[in-house]
Amino acid sequence: MKSVQGNAPQQSGGTSRVSLKDIADELGISQTAVSFAINDRPGVSSETKRRVKEAAARLGWQPVYAAQALGSSKTMTVGFAPARFKQGLNEEAFMLHFMAGVQASLSIKGYGLLYRPCSSTKEEIAVYRDWASRKRVDGVILVDLRIDDPRPKLISSLGLPAALAGGPDPDNIVPSLSIDDSKTMDTILDHLAAMGHRRIAYLSGDPALDYSRGREAAFRAFAAKHGLDSIDVEYTYFDAERASEKTLSLLQSPQPPTAFIYETEILAAASLHSITEWYVLDNYERTVQGVGELTGPRYPFNLPAIVSFEDSFVCEAAYPSITSAHRDASEYGSKVAKLLLKILAGDKVSGNRRILTPSLIVRDSTSRTIN
Repeated sequence: MKSVQGNAPQQSGGTSRVSLKDIADELGISQTAVSFAINDRPGVSSETKRRVKEAAARLGWQPVYAAQALGSSKTMTVGFAPARFKQGLNEEAFMLHFMAGVQASLSIKGYGLLYRPCSSTKEEIAVYRDWASRKRVDGVILVDLRIDDPRPKLISSLGLPAALAGGPDPDNIVPSLSIDDSKTMDTILDHLAAMGHRRIAYLSGDPALDYSRGREAAFRAFAAKHGLDSIDVEYTYFDAERASEKTLSLLQSPQPPTAFIYETEILAAASLHSITEWYVLDNYERTVQGVGELTGPRYPFNLPAIVSFEDSFVCEAAYPSITSAHRDASEYGSKVAKLLLKILAGDKVSGNRRILTPSLIVRDSTSRTIN
C-alpha cells in the first residue's frame, strides 16, 4: 500500500507548492522517511516525526487529499444520512447546530462531512450499503436510535466504523454519547410542580424513537412518585398541526391540563399559536353574544404553562417566550465527531457515556403560579 507521496511542484501565483522532497532536502533525510513520518507509520523515530512535522509546518506543506486517499485507502470523509421526520432538518435548529459542531471537529483533522438526508430508515440502510460497497466514506454518524433498530448490526456487518449520538445501543455494538433526557424531564417537572401544576400533558414525538420512550418513562415515573392529579401522553410524530389539534382537544376536556411539555420548539410554538387563537376567539364570541365579559387577567396570563424540550430563537421570539431545556447542540456534535475520530484512529473508546445534562431556561410561558 502506498503512502502519501510528495506533491509535484506547481506554480500557483508564482509560488511552487512544497513537496515531500523539499522537506527531505531541508532535513537531509530520505523522502521515504518523510512520507512515513507524515503518515505516522512505523519505521521512523518519534524525534524524526517531530522534526518532519515541524519542517512541514514551517515550509507550508499541505497534503493533497486525492493523493492521500489513494495512498492510504482513506476517503477523509464521514457519512451522515439521517432519516428524519417530515421537514425535520429544515425546521429543527438543534440538528443544524449539531451538524455544524460535527463539521468543526472533522475539519481540524482534514475530514469532510457527506450529508445525505433520507426519507425512511429503509432508504438510510440502502445508503450505508452503497457507501460501504463503493468505499465512499471512512465512517458514519448515527442518530435517532429506534426500538429494535437494525442499523448497528448492519453497520458492523458492513465494516463501517460508527459513532451514535443518543442511545445507548442496547447491544453495545456502536459506541455512543447521549444526553441525560430522564434527568432533564425531572428538571422540567420539578419546575412545573413548584409552580403548582398538578395536571400536565406531554406531547411527544415518535413512539419508535428511543429517546421519546425514555422521556415518557421518566414522565410517568415522576407522576407516580409525586402523585400528580392527572397526566396525558400524546404522540405527534413531530407534526405541528397534529400537536395543535391534540392540545386544543385536551384543553376542552372536563379537567384540562394546566401545563404542556412539547418534544420540540416547533410543536410548542405552533400549539401556542393555536391556543392563542382559540382563547381570543372564545372570549370574543362570549362577549358579543352577551354570555360573559372579558374580566380578570387577559392574554397571555390565562394561557396554560408551556415547556419545550428543545431551545432555539423560536422560544425567545414567541409571545409569551417559551421555557425550554437548553443543550449546546454544536458542542454535542463536536464531541460525537471526536468520538468517531478516535474510533477511526484505532483508539480504545468506552462503550456508552452520558454527557451534557441540559439546563432549564425559564421564560414567560411558565411564570404564573397556580394556586
